[in-house]
Amino acid sequence: MPILPFEPDCYPENLIDQEESLDSPWWLLYTKSRQEKAVIRKLREVGVPHYAPMIKQRFRSPAGRLRESFVPLFATYVFLRGDDQARYEAICTGSVLKASEILEVPDLLDDLRQIQNLIEMGVPLTIESRLEPGQKIRVKNGTFAGYEGTVIRRENESRLLVYVRFMQQGVSVKLEDCQVEKIV
Repeated sequence: MPILPFEPDCYPENLIDQEESLDSPWWLLYTKSRQEKAVIRKLREVGVPHYAPMIKQRFRSPAGRLRESFVPLFATYVFLRGDDQARYEAICTGSVLKASEILEVPDLLDDLRQIQNLIEMGVPLTIESRLEPGQKIRVKNGTFAGYEGTVIRRENESRLLVYVRFMQQGVSVKLEDCQVEKIV
């Protein structure tokens, strides 16, 4: 099966920054395994606003060729903006198992905006699941100056976590201790 080219992961392109995004209902769609792209294709066809962050992943084929594919940052999840009719359209795709309403829309949009910015920077991201609350920090300098998140330590390295609070998942970026300051 050939590797498909990148497809837009956000419809419309400026969804997160639109004024109506703050006032509209949002849903977290839980899809069948490996069906995120099928769901967003069908939602785009019917004009339902959605976002499913995709990141570039590189790997070697069995023949040794370097390949690139675009994979969902949050496996089996798609964010949908819209009313009950939009949610109905998503469920009618046949690939959605559950739709949960998101009540903290401003927090969601802030988190998605930061994640979208990190993806656009092209930095390597690491998926972090089941995050435990840690120290809240702000990056003081460097490429990520101004970003806020939580620091965890693993294997003698610091990572800034930018996570979607209600999903308890996020992405991390490697930083040096001197780049961050504690948020009081």
